[in-house]
Amino acid sequence: MRKNGWTCFLLILAGIVIGGFIGSLFPTTWLNYGQSFGLTSPLILDLGILSITFGMTIHITIASILGIAAAILIYRLI
Repeated sequence: MRKNGWTCFLLILAGIVIGGFIGSLFPTTWLNYGQSFGLTSPLILDLGILSITFGMTIHITIASILGIAAAILIYRLI
């Protein structure tokens, strides 16, 4: 069976989400320790009749890193 790149991507994305959820369940533990980076204030492009707002913040925690590691391990096993 040939491994698919989309399967790896979806497993890693699921690992990030599940790890972030586990980290939010235990907010005072070391699992929720992490770093945020990105655009803290949104970038607004106003063209008169159209206004577009860009913004993105990423919060990486220990739990999400463990989720990524688990997803990669699961991908290697299937």
